Order: sequence, then structure tokens, then C-alpha cells
Amino acid sequence: MNDSFSKMTFSERVVAEYLQHLNIRWSYEQPLFVWDRDGRPRVWAPDFYLVQFGIYLEVCGSGLVDYSYRKKVFEENGYPVIFLKTYKSAPHWQTFLMHSLEFYVSLHYRNLAKVKLKK
Repeated sequence: MNDSFSKMTFSERVVAEYLQHLNIRWSYEQPLFVWDRDGRPRVWAPDFYLVQFGIYLEVCGSGLVDYSYRKKVFEENGYPVIFLKTYKSAPHWQTFLMHSLEFYVSLHYRNLAKVKLKK
């Protein structure tokens, strides 16, 4: 078992096990550099980095926490981050994850096609 599991919250372990079930490789809390909304440099570590997709996951284990600030900062810094609300029923967040991955992958290929057309 991955040593990272011992450092995870319950919700993060559930997501990690689901990713393993799908054979999606991930890195746990891989640090990345961001500029916050006040223009200050910061190093944040989203919960998962999906290696094959180049996408980050932030596990939202509670509806009591407001993730909107983090979401805006990631967007402003150009990082694709999927916020999974695992406190909702499993089929809901799992379906949301799959739809989000499909969206980001199709967006990536559309952008790649635009670059190829400009050659």
C-alpha cells in the first residue's frame, strides 16, 4: 500500500482507492507555485495530481468549508483543478470526476488541434 495513505484524511483515502481502481496514477500533495489574490507568492499542495492527465484534484470532505478562494486562485494561475465534493453520495462525486476528466481531456485536444492548424 502507498505510504501516502497514512497521511490522508478518510475522504482522501476513498478518492485514492477509487483512482487506483480506475488505474489512474496519482501523486499525493505535490506542491505547486501560485500567486494569491493579493499578488503574493505561495506554495500550495492540492490533494492529488493525476499524472496521466496533468490535472489536480482537491478533495472537499465537508460542505462546511468554502473552497471558492482556492478555486479562484488556481484558475487565475492557470492550473486545472477538479474540486470533488466527497461528502455527497459516492455515485455523484465519481460521476462528476469522470465528466470533469472528459472535459479537460477534450479541452486539451481542442487546444492541441488549434496549435497544429497554425503550423
